[in-house]
Amino acid sequence: MTESPYTLTTMPAERAAGCPFDPPKELVEAREHGPISRFPFPSGHQGWLVTGFDLVRAVLADPRFSSRKELMKQHPLVDYGDIEVPPAAPGEFLLMDDPQHSRYRKPLVGKFTVRRMRLLTERVEQITAECLDAMDKAGPGADLVTAFAKPIPAIVICELLGVPYEDRDSFQENVDKFMSGETSDEELYAAYTAVQTYLGRLVAAKRADPTDDVLSDLTDSDLTDEELRGVSLILLAAGLDTTTNMLALGTFALLRNPEQLAALRADPGLAEPAVEELLRYLTVVKQSQRIALEDVELGGQTIKAGTTVILSYNTANRDPGRHADPHVLDLSRQEGGHLAFGHGIHQCLGQQLARVEMRVAFTALLARFPTLRLAVPAEQVALRPETADVYGVKSLPVTWDA
Repeated sequence: MTESPYTLTTMPAERAAGCPFDPPKELVEAREHGPISRFPFPSGHQGWLVTGFDLVRAVLADPRFSSRKELMKQHPLVDYGDIEVPPAAPGEFLLMDDPQHSRYRKPLVGKFTVRRMRLLTERVEQITAECLDAMDKAGPGADLVTAFAKPIPAIVICELLGVPYEDRDSFQENVDKFMSGETSDEELYAAYTAVQTYLGRLVAAKRADPTDDVLSDLTDSDLTDEELRGVSLILLAAGLDTTTNMLALGTFALLRNPEQLAALRADPGLAEPAVEELLRYLTVVKQSQRIALEDVELGGQTIKAGTTVILSYNTANRDPGRHADPHVLDLSRQEGGHLAFGHGIHQCLGQQLARVEMRVAFTALLARFPTLRLAVPAEQVALRPETADVYGVKSLPVTWDA
């Protein structure tokens, strides 16, 4: 007889005081009861929460679980009633299943290979050095988010998409608004519309006069202007907010773990495993959802067709069945494998670019400012809300010795 699963009654909206890097304790407790729990959504829909590494990975690889936007009718914090959700817009392939998903992803795969991203390393080093030069000149003292964590991936993704230099500030401002998780519905809609409008103009410009960038390359494909706009939005969202928050929150985590920071500063060769460990430990993309397309047996439970499943990446990456001492930041950790970039057909397309940016940025920051430290008590660092799609810090005041 199958044991009755644990039930998590509400989705936690904040983390425990003094634990900015750990998943909410309610999610950790749910995983301790087992890798899968019941979760009644505010609407009354009886869904599931998957918190264990192996089961999250299994769902991500299983085509019987769908990513289609029009099926995503449940929200873990809000009851939206009987809303009608439209299908994903053309090009927004993260919210599609195969074969539609592969039609959009396939032309992009060659643009983000390990080799091609490594060739970008020199340019990432230049951008990073320019940010550090500006910090050094203006300091001591800076908000690491605005001076370092945000501009590096912003400049890189804008150059990859071919966004003209003079457009970047206004473009970035609107992107920030619809990704922050703290804007009003009206502001969010206005910012989203502005970005969509801008990307539409950019696609038309690249088709008329191609330049040396990914978006221009894609105009040779069979994708329409509307589809290219949607693809550009996905690349922008995937390549900007996540890396920004990994750089800022990762620096915060290193500053709170001085022995690990000292080890990385002493041995730049540790940068590659350090990036993987920070990705695992922080997991800024906290969760996603899938919908069962048919009855599926998962972890000893039957997931009925049409049921919504929440996949908790941050608890999966802290699963003691996968990692020893999972709540400890250990840059020399040997056991590989995490779900910070997802898994399966939707695994992050730009993960190699993100790795290059983080490896370069962390190494250069620590080398340039050997006395880098928080400028405020750790508990005063402002964190993004759990309602934001990507977790991180709003600002990170730091200082150093002149």
